[in-house]
Amino acid sequence: MSARTFTLAEAQSLLPVLESLLRSAIAAKKLMEEVEAEQQALAHRIFLNGGMFLNVVPLARRKAERSKAEQRAKDALAEIDSIGVQVKDIDIGLLDFPCELEGQIILLCWKLGEKSITHWHGTQEGFAGRKPIDERIARGKKIN
Repeated sequence: MSARTFTLAEAQSLLPVLESLLRSAIAAKKLMEEVEAEQQALAHRIFLNGGMFLNVVPLARRKAERSKAEQRAKDALAEIDSIGVQVKDIDIGLLDFPCELEGQIILLCWKLGEKSITHWHGTQEGFAGRKPIDERIARGKKIN
């Protein structure tokens, strides 16, 4: 994890790129889960039937799709991480941006679907401790 910090304006400016990366990771995760469910259902049918003949070509194709989706998800999440942004929950699209405020690190908090970053929380509080952005954060300027 990076030690980078963001001002509110810097974090806000990254949202379009981050949203695209996050949506890509979410779509890839969904495909992985679909293929996994298909494979589990097939294994169950094979078990119940005591075995069966399978056309392995489409099964191999789906397995390859799952592998490619896994790599897309890993790549998207790695790119988000390389920017210095923390992925807190891929299922709901929750991102945190470290921000220095009065000598302390806080986390600007954004969830997929929100138009802008409007909340923050302490490093130990998490999503449940979100508070609205106040004037100190809104006017924050980077010193480094």
